[in-house]
Amino acid sequence: MANRKKRLKKGIVSLDKQIKLHEEKLEKAMKDDNIELAEYYKKEIDAKRKDKEEKERLLKKGG
Repeated sequence: MANRKKRLKKGIVSLDKQIKLHEEKLEKAMKDDNIELAEYYKKEIDAKRKDKEEKERLLKKGG
């Protein structure tokens, strides 16, 4: 069980980093008026946030 909790925590940290990276890329895409790329990053951010929430839920539940 301890390994699962550790893996979930590591996954949450990784998703946080990916979300921040995608937010930076989103800002750049919007600044460059690249609407299609900006939409892609918005979808990716939403998906990663959903994954993060699921991992947090599993961790809170007991790993």
